[in-house]
Amino acid sequence: MVFAVQQLPSDRTFHSAMILVHDPLSPPPGLAGAVVAIGNFDGVHRGHAAVIACAEQLARKLGKPAAVLTFEPHPVDFFAGPGTVFRLTPDAERNRCLARLGLDGTVVIHFDAAVASLSAEDFVTEILIRRLGISGAVVGYDFHFGKARSGSPAFLQEAGARHGFVVEVVPQVVADADGRPEAVHSQAARKALEEGDVARAAKLLGHPWFAVGEVIHGEKLGRTLGFPTANVRLDPSCRLRHGIYAVRLTIDGVSHGGVASFGRRPTVTDAGAPLLETFVFDFEGDLYGKTVEVTFVGWIRGEEKFPSLDALVAEMNRDKDKARAMLAGG
Repeated sequence: MVFAVQQLPSDRTFHSAMILVHDPLSPPPGLAGAVVAIGNFDGVHRGHAAVIACAEQLARKLGKPAAVLTFEPHPVDFFAGPGTVFRLTPDAERNRCLARLGLDGTVVIHFDAAVASLSAEDFVTEILIRRLGISGAVVGYDFHFGKARSGSPAFLQEAGARHGFVVEVVPQVVADADGRPEAVHSQAARKALEEGDVARAAKLLGHPWFAVGEVIHGEKLGRTLGFPTANVRLDPSCRLRHGIYAVRLTIDGVSHGGVASFGRRPTVTDAGAPLLETFVFDFEGDLYGKTVEVTFVGWIRGEEKFPSLDALVAEMNRDKDKARAMLAGG
């Protein structure tokens, strides 16, 4: 296994520099004796934030660093194959979300056959004690670990009592989604996005869902139609509903309103991998090759096949007006 420590830069994106560690074989510098929040943290949603806040509070009480312990690839992808899980925040974006929470560090363990075969007790002794030297652990109420998911929060509490580290378990977090309470978990947010309900997903996540990618060259048809777009390929696991969305596109730290289409462009091609195409309002400049962040604000309509390009342009103008109204309202 490789031991690597990376210091993330301090800039406007992060509250402070965060240590990012991959596969440590011994307690990493700056994180020795840390209190760790353990989980996959895909989406870094409200439930995850509650676990992390508890870990930070316990770390302050013990006078220790606060860190997250997570895994890559996602365990479900390891067992069922790459792309099985609709990743709300691929690895790099997840680390940036975690850094915004003011943690001292993030530890990423490569999830492979060796890790998957560890019993719950071996996970505690090998990962938590020998390789990390933790002073405390915080998990959600439904957290399971070890071979065949045999380790439970209760088991972890008992192991902590035997091995001398503190364990706290965070109860279920509930959010108000569309006027009714809903348990917060990554699968609920994925389902909302698969339905195109980005507003509900934002309530569950605690922040609008976003995608990050490099602007690539497309067929440039949008330019000829009067709607030049910034085109981005999303993570192959993305199962966001195909359709039209009001969005905000951030480039070089500056946010611009826009309207985006995600799908296969049925009027024009209806083939190939889905593409995110964003028409940015009131913007002039070359975005090719730049990394942009597209934040989804509202759903406008589903993807449609129009009888002509004129009909498509007329609908795109209506989409643009609806997106401006949505963005102005929130």
